[in-house]
Amino acid sequence: MRAPAATAARTQQLLDQVTQFLDRPVPPALERALRTVPRHLFLPERVWCSDGQGGYDLCDRTVDPDRWLEAAYSDVSLVTQFTDSLPTSSASMPSMVLRTLLLAGLATLSRPLNVAELGTATGFNAALLCALLGDQAVTTIELDAALADVGERNLRAAGYTPKVVRGDAAAGWPDRAPYDLILATFSVDRLPPAWTAQTAPGGRIITPWNSAWCCYGTLALTTHQDGSAQGRFHRFAAFMPMRCPHPAPGTPGPTTPDGPPQTATSTLSPWAVAGGDLDAEFHVGLSVPGASFAWDTSGDHAPVRLEVADTTGPSWVTVDYDGHHNDRFAVAQSGPRRLWDEISAAYDRWLTLGRPSVDEHGLTVDATGAHTPWVEAAGRRHAIDLARCPGQPSEPQSLTPPARSARPVRIDKPSPGGTP
Repeated sequence: MRAPAATAARTQQLLDQVTQFLDRPVPPALERALRTVPRHLFLPERVWCSDGQGGYDLCDRTVDPDRWLEAAYSDVSLVTQFTDSLPTSSASMPSMVLRTLLLAGLATLSRPLNVAELGTATGFNAALLCALLGDQAVTTIELDAALADVGERNLRAAGYTPKVVRGDAAAGWPDRAPYDLILATFSVDRLPPAWTAQTAPGGRIITPWNSAWCCYGTLALTTHQDGSAQGRFHRFAAFMPMRCPHPAPGTPGPTTPDGPPQTATSTLSPWAVAGGDLDAEFHVGLSVPGASFAWDTSGDHAPVRLEVADTTGPSWVTVDYDGHHNDRFAVAQSGPRRLWDEISAAYDRWLTLGRPSVDEHGLTVDATGAHTPWVEAAGRRHAIDLARCPGQPSEPQSLTPPARSARPVRIDKPSPGGTP
């Protein structure tokens, strides 16, 4: 099956852009797959492109077909679905898709593989897998039944018939296990136990990663005979987080802590941990589960305030810059966790280890599902002791962040540029 002639030039344009992004030639197997699978067949008539300012511009095929086709064959991410005014599904950048396939080892195959893709979405990634491995080798799972219908229709229209499952990707699909490769198209903050259980020893699990602090990085794990898995993070990709079935009504949420906050002064600049240094932010996010941040530049409380909330409970902290002193900052903390103390300890460890990059971090998941992140620095592996959230279970219960506590109010504005 070949791409329609009308898109051949545009496909070449896309390949050129992907090659430039990867800074290396696209391997022949992946190039053939990209030429074989017409991306426009996997896009709805209405997509949304980034406007470069944190918002989105609508691109409607019925209104401007040339602009729509140009977007389809550009190396950009396109939002394909909104839920409650938030993007909940997208067509990823083709360069990110190919980089993930490279990481999974699909550029060169020495034997047939049984693959589970988690997150069908429009079906484009599943089609690439079919082009590389054959339809019978691919199982793709999608939680959103309506989206699964769309993805399956797109796949059939393009001539592909993988197994499309409507279900929770966190549970995998045991009927076709064990898999040689599990490939997620969304980010997670913990590895669901079903993924390691359904991967053959020596198999691979590839998933984008997120924490409440930093949504960034891709994790590549190898599974072992004893049910454990181990691997490294890689410095690319920021994907939408995994969606899970809605919790049962009446599920308890965070409570508001009693008593006044504790106040102190800190010499740690909030910009050091939340100012855009992805290596530092990744380490903090990996070390301090549940901590998320937002900048408040409204001036209502201070010229600049960093607000940190515990997504798992009632703890919060504010860090204020007074507009004059960049060597001391006013801190107020409340709740059972001392979040700023945890964040400061994580940042100090990052400095002590020599400011390790994202790809110097790794993760070990033992046979019980316990997660141990680590850093390799100066020829040694250093385990990261996770800050334990009050009441945090030893086994992952949900990959969907709970509702944030009422304090502090998050004002989602971009970080002021640079340290004052």
